[in-house]
Amino acid sequence: TRCAFEVAGRDLGMGVTYLDPGSSQMGKKESIADTARVLGRMYDGIEYRGFSQDIVDELAKYAGVPVWNGLTDQFHPTQMLADLLTMEEKFGRLKGLNFTFMGDARNNMGNSLMVACAKMGINFMACAPKEQWLVDEATKIAEENDCTVRLTEDVNEGAENADVIYTDIWVSMGEPDEVWDTRIRLLKKYQVNAAIMAKTNPGSVFMHCLPSFHDTKTTIGTQIAEKFGITEMEVTDEVFESKKSIVFDEAENRMHTIKAVIYATLS
Repeated sequence: TRCAFEVAGRDLGMGVTYLDPGSSQMGKKESIADTARVLGRMYDGIEYRGFSQDIVDELAKYAGVPVWNGLTDQFHPTQMLADLLTMEEKFGRLKGLNFTFMGDARNNMGNSLMVACAKMGINFMACAPKEQWLVDEATKIAEENDCTVRLTEDVNEGAENADVIYTDIWVSMGEPDEVWDTRIRLLKKYQVNAAIMAKTNPGSVFMHCLPSFHDTKTTIGTQIAEKFGITEMEVTDEVFESKKSIVFDEAENRMHTIKAVIYATLS
């Protein structure tokens, strides 16, 4: 997401500055409100990618310039735009598609996808342990757009008639490593594999916001394999590398949709 913002900004002729956590006193020696007012005097727009939704809300309140949410603990809106563009490229439409999110549906991606689908007339199914917020609000939005929001713990029901199967890693940003054991036991039945994809509609696709633990070619993947004896987590390597997988189209489309957001909010 950071790379997408940087390339998008530079393609639009903008200068880009990156402040990493060690280079900023935001929230430490300087309040969020003060930092927002300082940066707002120097920059035409600010992207925030971090943990708390409250921080990006406070930046937006005080900065006086557009503030773009690059990801928080609650929402990932720029990823939603990339996902919607990718689905429209693949299917030629959005309204009426059947979309299933499998895995940890209570996280920022699960909630963001539920709301995005409801807004665009896409039938949303959360195939996951039933502990999710925003369901009532999303259901009301879905009713206005002639689509549905449903929850199930049955992977067969989740896969049936799906045009899109979407998943994400099982431990979200900011969560401690200690939760891996619990999450693996809770979510392993929701792993997206060839058997799941075989139950979906002809022409269905697999999507993932990345990064993905589909093999042991990462430090965490190796550690999990050694500790828990599993070499693939939320999706199998077979599905990830299959022709149904459009995950790298999604990754590229983050740049294009973010460029559009920057242009629209600064024009």
